Amino acid sequence: MRETALRLPNRQVRPRARGLTMVIDNGLPTGHFQDAISSAAEFIDLVKFGWGTALVTSGLDRKIDVLRSLGIDYFFGGTLFEKHVLQDRFDDYRVFCKAHGCSHIEVSNGTIELPNHEKDAYIEKLTDDFVVLSEVGFKDGERSERLSPSRWVEFIRADLDAGADLVITEARESGRSGICRPDGRLRFGLIEDILDAGLPADQLLFEAPTKELQTYFVRRVGTNVNLGNIAPAEVLALETLRLGLRSDTLLDVETDLGPRAGRAAAGGGYA
Repeated sequence: MRETALRLPNRQVRPRARGLTMVIDNGLPTGHFQDAISSAAEFIDLVKFGWGTALVTSGLDRKIDVLRSLGIDYFFGGTLFEKHVLQDRFDDYRVFCKAHGCSHIEVSNGTIELPNHEKDAYIEKLTDDFVVLSEVGFKDGERSERLSPSRWVEFIRADLDAGADLVITEARESGRSGICRPDGRLRFGLIEDILDAGLPADQLLFEAPTKELQTYFVRRVGTNVNLGNIAPAEVLALETLRLGLRSDTLLDVETDLGPRAGRAAAGGGYA
């Protein structure tokens, strides 16, 4: 980020432990992918090759080379994990991820009938070889709404206990499932129950593909909230929300900075 006289919130540089931005690739052409990721690399912590796109992306190896050159970690969508589990090919999936140099892996049960305790058993099997991201919530909107807040909290805690490094709260790439209602509205009561449950905030990653969701989480949790399913072209826009450089969060972040105290305010020096 450019040097500025403005007081801005502190943002760790990569590799970050908090304030993560996970980008989703839904099948961008390779050249477009390279341009988009390279242009915003300093603000991208993870890239997910969405659902099963890894199997039909002819330029997958070239995309992975781009990420490696930039020091950005990557993984394949949880739906691909679920497809392998459904066909009893879990070990093949582990080999597939290893063969593509993945350091991260996603474990989910958003579509298939996989009890949470069985999902946690898969997490335990993977923790020695990968940084494990688990996902809680269902793809189907009606099914997800039937999952009570107490069960969300229970499943998040169980995934963490099983060894998940990060737990993703489902919203899909559309923002219309999981923590959201089918019409796109956020389930505010559910989010409050999750945030009030005493879970480690730095190990929660909220899927927030829309500006409205991103704005809410920056206002509610803070600049360094972990957010996912960000479109490649929206990374810089999200960073401005985090820093209070967009009208949606300008006053919220300014309030968080406190009284003016020169350049050393908000943790020291320029952000």
